[in-house]
Amino acid sequence: MAVYEHFREEERPFIDRILDLKDWTLSRYAAKLTDFLNPREQEIVKALVGQSGDVRAAFWGGFKQAERKRALIFPLYFEPEKDSFEIAAFQVQYPVKFASLSHRDLLGALIGTGIVRSKIGDLLFSDKVVQFVAASEVADYLRLNLTSVGKAPVSSDLISIDELVHNHNVWQEFSGTVNSFRLDAVLSEIYHLSRARAAEYIDHGSAQVNWALVSKRAYDLHVGDVVSLRGYGRSKIIAVEGATKRDKIRFRYGKLR
Repeated sequence: MAVYEHFREEERPFIDRILDLKDWTLSRYAAKLTDFLNPREQEIVKALVGQSGDVRAAFWGGFKQAERKRALIFPLYFEPEKDSFEIAAFQVQYPVKFASLSHRDLLGALIGTGIVRSKIGDLLFSDKVVQFVAASEVADYLRLNLTSVGKAPVSSDLISIDELVHNHNVWQEFSGTVNSFRLDAVLSEIYHLSRARAAEYIDHGSAQVNWALVSKRAYDLHVGDVVSLRGYGRSKIIAVEGATKRDKIRFRYGKLR
């Protein structure tokens, strides 16, 4: 299929799923809602559905700057509203004086309830306020089953979407050089690791590209890719800026503050 030429091989199952949803919308002339998508998946939906023709796509994650959003694929007659995305917002109550909650611990606790990651949107932390977004269809289940995060007892209260606290992601930009755009080489440069150490992290399942686990050291990166290494944070490839006199690739990247 010609459409595959524009995407990576491992993205084909997701592409097929979105094309099926698009065909379903065309044949039934009714809207179809996805689970939460990461930014790369959102870009694929935009490319496959577009903003012309008889089918459109809209995205919402509870607030404008949300990273993870649900996609609504709909026919022309349909006018999507925020309620169309069926999103619930929660505030986590916990013993603030005796415990602190981390993003990693909260996500682990949410998945530990048996809910898949795609039903959970952004996790939000501001001072001592902890909130998260989830699909409405699992809201009651989460409210009843999320009872602890780490060793801290918690409860989760449904709140209005308008009560969500959120901040813009801030990327600090840097420049670096690599011999190639292999994953191990780029991780080595960005996180100041030896090439061998970066390769070990990849082998042990600690590296992700565009929110997907990647275990190939030679995985080829491109401008726009988001990479993360467990324990080191998230970065993105911003631009390639030519070659050095020694034929190394000069590139610009951002680190999430």
